[in-house]
Amino acid sequence: MTLSNPMFDKLHEECGVVALYGHPEAAKLAYLGLYALQHRGQESAGICTSDGEQIHSVRSMGHVADIFTTQVIDQLPGALAIGHTRYSTAGDTALLNAQPFSVACNKGRIAVAHNGNITNASELRRELERQGSIFQSSSDTEVILHLVARSSERTLAAALRDALLQLEGAFSLVCLAQDRVIVARDPRGFRPLAVGEMEISGGGKCYVFASETCAFDLIGAVYLHDVDPGEMVVVGPEGLTRERFAPEQARAQCVFEHVYFSRPDSIVFGRAVQQSREELGRLLARECPADADIVVPVPDSGVTAAIGYAAESGLPFRQALIRNHYVGRTFIEPSQAIRDFGVKLKLNPVRYLLQGQRVVLVDDSIVRGTTSRKIVRMVRQAGAREVHLRVSCPPTVSPCFYGVDTPTRSELIASNHPVEEIRRFVEADSLGYLSLSSLRRAVADDDRHEYCYACYTGDYPTELVNIEELIAARQKRY
Repeated sequence: MTLSNPMFDKLHEECGVVALYGHPEAAKLAYLGLYALQHRGQESAGICTSDGEQIHSVRSMGHVADIFTTQVIDQLPGALAIGHTRYSTAGDTALLNAQPFSVACNKGRIAVAHNGNITNASELRRELERQGSIFQSSSDTEVILHLVARSSERTLAAALRDALLQLEGAFSLVCLAQDRVIVARDPRGFRPLAVGEMEISGGGKCYVFASETCAFDLIGAVYLHDVDPGEMVVVGPEGLTRERFAPEQARAQCVFEHVYFSRPDSIVFGRAVQQSREELGRLLARECPADADIVVPVPDSGVTAAIGYAAESGLPFRQALIRNHYVGRTFIEPSQAIRDFGVKLKLNPVRYLLQGQRVVLVDDSIVRGTTSRKIVRMVRQAGAREVHLRVSCPPTVSPCFYGVDTPTRSELIASNHPVEEIRRFVEADSLGYLSLSSLRRAVADDDRHEYCYACYTGDYPTELVNIEELIAARQKRY
């Protein structure tokens, strides 16, 4: 679950992207795709379209459905579109950082959006400013536009290739020009990007790209395959072409996409997320059994793992915590302090199911531990006799610099305390984490080591050239 309020101790992902080529209602389909990807970012959203002559753009703060009314979508004509929904991990929370970014340059009018985090963005930005570039935002995405605009290459595809070769870190990128859509994925494949197609009434074919395949399901597109790491896909009047802009490096697909980010109904990195999460829960039940009566998920992100845990353990699955899905970004707090108000706003226990029970509480992660403690208290206050907390991933000990908004190492409870101390802090009767080896096994027996586990190991797959600045930016946000 993506919780936009800072009182919730959860990890946040950066964003979701969509792109379409060749559909007369491209803006409407981009809107629906972003709607399906709303869980990936709830801060701002934007869509750019091309009618073959001009690029039209709408960006705003807020949720997708609130921004893109019928009247707004009518302002976005054309058969080509890209879209973006954002949760900030680089750059401030402000409209000026909402994507897609668009600019007029010697390559024509172009728009760009991306999912991930450019780890050498600060160095590139300083060099571009030294050469005379003027930046309008604090987002790393704008760096890509400047690199494209300043490239000596004559075509957009070549200029984009030139720009991408200068980037370090994680990016799944969508780019819009007057007559074509270009998408690309970093050479290690940190963030997902899927390719689909759909038939158009009256004949013809529309190509679709999205962070997750759940976006395809909503609009009736068929999932074909992923954009390969280090690959650029260009769709224009000449058709679809695929080219490798950089040699594929050792893969580092974000394992947290399967643990937490992606919707269970998506296929990510070629594997069903539901399958991975159920297996996480099954392996967790084998490694960390509990003498208990019921299994209760922390909704929504703990639900699928809890189903697997219950199936493997033989304990009944009970949804004894109910999530309020309609909490907005702002709300009126009572003037008199109510203990654990934030969690109560989001979750409410079903006392009938919890009274007198020994409960296995399944969640996807513990970051600072404060939210876990509040939830354990809530379950106990609702009548549970015992609360055994189970976490469907290993302890999070290191911050991520590839598009996941984790706190600094000093604020990650597992980085500074052993499991028994964490158990006492969250006030659980027992605490168990999934092992790293079982996590590897759950995501399709990762014997080829194609996933990034840096948040659990501290072993980063790339050289972090400006790690001090990245850490300083984290400390500023927290």
